[in-house]
Amino acid sequence: MTTPEHSAGTPGPAPAEATGVPRPAFAAAEGASPPLAAARTGTPHIAARPGGFAPLVLMPGDPRRARRIAETFLEGARQVTDVRGILGYTGTHRGEPMSVLASGMGIPSMSIYATELFRFYGVRRIARVGTAGALPASVAVRDVIVASAAHTDSGVGRLPADGVTLSLAPSYRLLRAAAQQAVREEPAGGAATHIGPVLSSDHFYLDRPALFDALERRGTLAVEMEAAGLYAVAAAEGCEALAVLTVSDHVRTGEALSAEDRETCFDRAVRIAAAALRADG
Repeated sequence: MTTPEHSAGTPGPAPAEATGVPRPAFAAAEGASPPLAAARTGTPHIAARPGGFAPLVLMPGDPRRARRIAETFLEGARQVTDVRGILGYTGTHRGEPMSVLASGMGIPSMSIYATELFRFYGVRRIARVGTAGALPASVAVRDVIVASAAHTDSGVGRLPADGVTLSLAPSYRLLRAAAQQAVREEPAGGAATHIGPVLSSDHFYLDRPALFDALERRGTLAVEMEAAGLYAVAAAEGCEALAVLTVSDHVRTGEALSAEDRETCFDRAVRIAAAALRADG
């Protein structure tokens, strides 16, 4: 069961400074540590109170998927935020505090929520649990992909360091733990788990077969829309991240899961991601 802690609505602004310039709702008091920045009023996008999120966070894109993870995977989950319909919950998994928060769609939305979790709520690890479209014939619908790197057609890899395109990659510690858990999760004769790079694209409907051909020849397994943003934010904030993706459709064949299946068939990816979050050093 989950219990609500906050009602909907964006937190109001903090009082104005003596200069008359409004203080951002998420700004910390002078000398305060970063997690205290969200202590009084939340952030512009998250209404959780201080300590509302565990240091370990699962992050699907869909708010309904976040609710389902809270109801079926976490123990004692309580709702901690619902601003703009983005649902967040905190409970435990195998006795360890763990949260789930939806990211919405695309790199900009992922970047906002990941930054606020890392910077203002003391979160240390985020694992994206989402969907992707497969490229090679060797990857099938319902397979799981652990993203060892994220190529992107966005500018997120070029903005932080002038003249350099960053390699966007997950924490090796989380990647290794996910690979180990994937071996334990591998069903006999069932869906496989793959480890390799994905493309995080800014475009959902753009048809670029030549690009997909070139990426497939270079070992790219699938296309999705958020992993590169998460990896870039984790690098900037000195934290850890990983993306574990369920293949919901195949770019080449057109095979696709139904909307209902997209919401319910990702349990194995969630278990792999949670094991990675809980990994020891």
